[in-house]
Amino acid sequence: MFKDLSRSIGKVILPPLGYLLMRFYWYTSKKNFHVANEISQEQSIVICWHGELLMSPQAYRHFHKKQLASGIISRHFDGEMIARILMFFSISPLRGSSSRGAKQVLLEAFRALKKGDDLLVTPDGPRGPRHSISDGAVALAHKAKAPVLMVNYIPNSYWQLGSWDKFVIPKPFTTINFYLENVSLEGMDLDEARKYLHDKMLVHTVH
Repeated sequence: MFKDLSRSIGKVILPPLGYLLMRFYWYTSKKNFHVANEISQEQSIVICWHGELLMSPQAYRHFHKKQLASGIISRHFDGEMIARILMFFSISPLRGSSSRGAKQVLLEAFRALKKGDDLLVTPDGPRGPRHSISDGAVALAHKAKAPVLMVNYIPNSYWQLGSWDKFVIPKPFTTINFYLENVSLEGMDLDEARKYLHDKMLVHTVH
């Protein structure tokens, strides 16, 4: 009962605090944007590592300010917190993962793509393995026939948590290097696309 009560309170208090913390890091950091090619304003599948969720959605919104967007978020309690925080960035949560609610969330994702939403995916979430690429992320990109926008960042100074995803937290007032690149998976089969994305995503990331 106490656990349920504390979680209910947490759902109300923690998301606004998390949002304010994200904005604090955004506005107090120096940001260098390394854009490999022109960032299209067309519908995109946006992928970032689970351990980079603190800053990557904000970098996405820096370039795609007005696009309708949905994000696939796990049904775990931490996923609930992430979902509520992303709503502050006008990113609608689609709740599910490879382990829970996979079929339902894929159907919702296809509906979101059909109505023109950008779709945000953490291909190694919600439980890893860290820096892996799920089949679902590739399948959604193929289905949408949309470019994949990869978002990574490396702070000059940071903390790294001991969680499975080694969550990256920039230190206040540091310089953050953001790396964004549009890529196409057209003509690749599932295995080729997965390896291609995996290799590209690991070029600019904290290991």
